[in-house]
Amino acid sequence: MLAVSLEEAKEPVEGAGYSVASLDGLGEGYGFRKIRRDLGVTEFGVNAIVLPAGWETGGHYHDRQQELYFLHSGQIEIEFGDGAQHELGPGGVARVDAATVRSIRNRGPEDAVYVVVGAEGGYVGRDGQVPEGEDNRARPIPD
Repeated sequence: MLAVSLEEAKEPVEGAGYSVASLDGLGEGYGFRKIRRDLGVTEFGVNAIVLPAGWETGGHYHDRQQELYFLHSGQIEIEFGDGAQHELGPGGVARVDAATVRSIRNRGPEDAVYVVVGAEGGYVGRDGQVPEGEDNRARPIPD
C-alpha cells in the first residue's frame, strides 16, 4: 500500500482514481485556493477562500449552482439578500440557493478559511457500495 505523508501531500498527489493535497500547497496568502482545478474535480465546483480579519467579500449570486459553505477556521458573518445575517464558527455550514445574493465578512480576530462547494442538477442519492470482503463498520485501527 502506498502511503503519502502530510508533507508530501502539500502539492497535489494523484493516484488511480484520486487526488490528495493540503490547502497550504494550493496557494499562499489571501484569496482563492482552486481545489477543483488542482485536484481535477469534474462533478462539482469547490474552492477554499482565505479571508483576512476585518475584510469582506462583495455580494454575488449564481445563475444555476447552489452553494454550500463550510467554515474550516476563524469566524465569519454571512449576509443574505433579504438582509439576514448569521455568524458561523469553525465547523459552521450554510446552504445558499443560486439566485440568493450572499456576502461574507470576517468579524473575527484571525484569518477565516472556508470551503465553498457548488453544483446544479440534483442529488444522486446514496450510491455507495461496499467492496467484496469489507463489512463497512467503523472499528479501531489495528496495530
